Amino acid sequence: MTDLFKTDRLETLLPQLEAFFWEEIAPLEKDFLSQPFNQVAQKCEALREKAKEKGLWGLHLSEKQGGLGLSLVEFGQLSELLGQSPLGHYVFNCQAPDIGNMELLAHAGTEVQKEQFLQPLLEGKIRSCFAMTEPQFAGSNPVHMATKAEKKGEHYIINGHKWFTTAADGATFSIVMAITHPEAPKHQRASMIIVPTDTAGFVLVRNIPIMGEEGEGYMSHAEIKYENCQVPQSYLIGEEGQGFALAQQRLGPGRIHHCMRWIGICERAFAMMCQRAVSRELSPETSLADKQVIQHWIAEARANINAARLMVLDTARQIDLYGARAAKDAISSIKFFVSDILMKTLDRAIQVHGALGITDDTILSFWYRHERGARIYDGADEVHKSALARSVLKQYR
Repeated sequence: MTDLFKTDRLETLLPQLEAFFWEEIAPLEKDFLSQPFNQVAQKCEALREKAKEKGLWGLHLSEKQGGLGLSLVEFGQLSELLGQSPLGHYVFNCQAPDIGNMELLAHAGTEVQKEQFLQPLLEGKIRSCFAMTEPQFAGSNPVHMATKAEKKGEHYIINGHKWFTTAADGATFSIVMAITHPEAPKHQRASMIIVPTDTAGFVLVRNIPIMGEEGEGYMSHAEIKYENCQVPQSYLIGEEGQGFALAQQRLGPGRIHHCMRWIGICERAFAMMCQRAVSRELSPETSLADKQVIQHWIAEARANINAARLMVLDTARQIDLYGARAAKDAISSIKFFVSDILMKTLDRAIQVHGALGITDDTILSFWYRHERGARIYDGADEVHKSALARSVLKQYR
């Protein structure tokens, strides 16, 4: 971690959070890798209460919401630490997709929505999910979808088919992107609507297996059908036709959260790679660390992780100062750059561990399975590269 973006608050918070992380959260990973997630979630609840008792709850929240009022730059550095375990963000209630839904409701929700949905979410009493991607349409084009919400009296009737709705299993409500104005310009067709998961017609078809692992509870991705789901029009977030704009506001800071979490994963994998390299004997007088190719991998990983961190924190600084829209080129840059570094670091860490690396005796294989999607979700890397290139080329036309 760099001192360039350190603040007085972080000087106090980081040691507290680090101690809590290694003493309380990291030891749960053995159970996490060997037990169904819902069994581990029960143990996480006890840690959540401990975090509240220590005054470490609400790391991402404003002071008005009962949090610490950290800037995005400050929270990003805490997010890196929490990202070193799959359970870190969950224990502190700042996990995706809930953190994005909290930010969305805080920004655009009505007072009634905040009381009914946001407040229990902030307190960690419920979970939520976000339904945008559809199996029949490219997720990289968020204005191209078929799910519709049609008005009937004082209600919306929602019909559609979504998938990769993270953490829908056990969630209390979903925020759904649906077309409300099919004849409008393409960026003004969709709206965001809250759908409680106990609504008639909300059908969780399955938890989608990810490289053979179906998962459950928070640690899952669902396929969902909305079959004549009827909800009050008061469940609309913001204004009709604002869905795309709200999604972009939600995803900007969200990509900072993801990228800092990925850097945390990189740091943990890097430390494991180095420890393995110096401890693994190839012969009585030779270790993996003596091999030039391993040394090169370690040098490249160290440089790449450092570069990625500085890029992300500078992007967070731009968002803090000027907003996500003004930082869109920087956001595109970190999305494809950090996800690429993540997968390279994990791949090399696994290679250094040899056969051990592909087992669940370490956390590496879990991350390799579940973080491969980093180069796809929140906009495929190729989409971000094209968007950045078009922006750059405008300066030369």
